[in-house]
Amino acid sequence: MKGFSIGIIGAGQAATELLQQLVAAEFVYIVAIADLKTDAPGIELAKTHKIPTTTKINDILKLGEAIDIIIDVTGVCEVRNQLRQYMSETNNTHTVIMHERLSALMISLAKGALVEMKGSDETY
Repeated sequence: MKGFSIGIIGAGQAATELLQQLVAAEFVYIVAIADLKTDAPGIELAKTHKIPTTTKINDILKLGEAIDIIIDVTGVCEVRNQLRQYMSETNNTHTVIMHERLSALMISLAKGALVEMKGSDETY
C-alpha cells in the first residue's frame, strides 16, 4: 500500500484538528475537503496546504474509487445517509466511509484527551 487518499466532509474545529494530523503524514493524500461554510477553520487550513475545497459533498463523492476513505466529521445524520446512499447507488465498494465516532476517537488519541463532537452519540 502506497498510502491513503482521503476526502473529508466537514471542516469545523474537530475536522481542523484531524486535518492537522493528516497533513503531517507523508502517506496521506487529502483529495478534497467539503463544508457549507467557506470560512470554516478546516477550509482555511486546507487552503494553506493547497488542498481543494468545496461546498458540495457531491464534488468529493463523484471522485468515486479514487478516494480510499471519506471521513465524515459533520455529526449530521442526513450527511451520513447521503454518503451511504451514494456509495450504494454507484456500487462503490472500494471507498470506506469513516463514521464521526471514529473521527472523534482519532482526534482524541492525537490530543491525549477526549474530544466531544456534535452528533457523535447518534446511532450508526
